[in-house]
Amino acid sequence: MEIVPAIDLIDGKCVRLSQGDYGRRKVYSDSPLEVAKSFEAAGIRRLHLVDLDGAKAQHIVHHRILEQITSHTSLIVDFGGGLKTDEDLRIAFESGAQMVTGGSIAVKSPEVFENWINTYGPERIILGADVSEGKIAVSGWTERSELDLWSFLENYVQKGINKVICTDISRDGMLRGPALELYTQILAKYPELHLIASGGVSSLEDLDDLKAAGLPAAILGKAIYEGRIQLKDLSKYIC
Repeated sequence: MEIVPAIDLIDGKCVRLSQGDYGRRKVYSDSPLEVAKSFEAAGIRRLHLVDLDGAKAQHIVHHRILEQITSHTSLIVDFGGGLKTDEDLRIAFESGAQMVTGGSIAVKSPEVFENWINTYGPERIILGADVSEGKIAVSGWTERSELDLWSFLENYVQKGINKVICTDISRDGMLRGPALELYTQILAKYPELHLIASGGVSSLEDLDDLKAAGLPAAILGKAIYEGRIQLKDLSKYIC
């Protein structure tokens, strides 16, 4: 199983939110680059970098931090948050992102997102499915759309998407375990999907459960920052 640590950015700092609430944030480091380097030193190869300021501002903000990380580490970075236009996408890729994650754009401007899939291919474009009570949340999780998860997935699988990051917002940053039942249902319906679990992982046991359920990848955040999971203990998953 692929282990993908997350760095969430606000004011240029590495933070974590609780259930996507910008008012409930904790700063873990003033240097996202040093955090990224610590992941690389532990043998990690992937990074999920989220521009929370960009998500709120509706355009890319922290591309210079992305560029710092991609130029000073060999991490394969997927970047998300605030990508709304072709120009945002160009900046992200030119700043070193190998992949980008689109969530709000896939809801609010589906024709733009579909063009990205067709232009760059499903290997570089990841669908972000952020779920709140069965509905897709947008704009840095500050709004809940009327679009249900299953319609959203079906639409984009039909359009060629094969990588999905699915976050159960109620679990994100809460360290109460991942949405295992939801992920199992998704994989039962779409067994070929490269489904990346996100939100709630609190222990190595949670990772074991995700792996046993057939999840190909998992994003970790607060569990690492709060010391629930030590980087050295992840070696058995990333060998």
